Amino acid sequence: MAAAVARQFGGARRRLIEELEAKGIGDIAVLKAFDDVPRHHFVPSGVAHRAYEDAPLPIGHGQTISQPSVHARFLSLLRLSGRERVLEIGTGSGFQAALLTRLASAVFSIERIPALAEAARESLRACGIDQVIQRVGDGTMGWPEMAPFDAILVGAASPEIPVPLTEQLALGGQLLVPVGDRSGQALVRVIRTPDGLREERLDPMRFVPLIGAHGFEA
Repeated sequence: MAAAVARQFGGARRRLIEELEAKGIGDIAVLKAFDDVPRHHFVPSGVAHRAYEDAPLPIGHGQTISQPSVHARFLSLLRLSGRERVLEIGTGSGFQAALLTRLASAVFSIERIPALAEAARESLRACGIDQVIQRVGDGTMGWPEMAPFDAILVGAASPEIPVPLTEQLALGGQLLVPVGDRSGQALVRVIRTPDGLREERLDPMRFVPLIGAHGFEA
């Protein structure tokens, strides 16, 4: 049965990878991660037929799984070597966490909605992925007990850069977070350098709001 499902989506996955390459994603490790991780396991069954479209899809509770090219852009910007400790804010479907296990040495993920966290845990387990360390809580506070992190990815929009996350970056570490209002944001990269924090404004984005003490109010 599993082999039949894999064959069913094999061509679609290959086309998605070709589309990512056409959109400028050239990081071989990132593309291989997309080839390794079956996205259809991380979306509701009602939209599984669309799993390999380059489009966001609903996953319930007012949340979405980002379009693959957005995930690929985030991961390519980090240029992970495989040795990093990474914190993901917003587990969501679990798909990005699964991709990260192919690119980093330790993956930590925080989700504020318990039902989504449990669904992500089940999807990861179904794919044989047990390296993701999860917790339910306010992602804007980060995970200080596990800090410092070489990379922090925020999968929701914040009105400002959450200070606790910058404080949990290792020297040379990077934070990627969409910053703006609820209608639109810019992707911001924060890098901790020996001289302090350096900020770069990158791509325009549109994400669901980041809810928490250092994000938007619910």
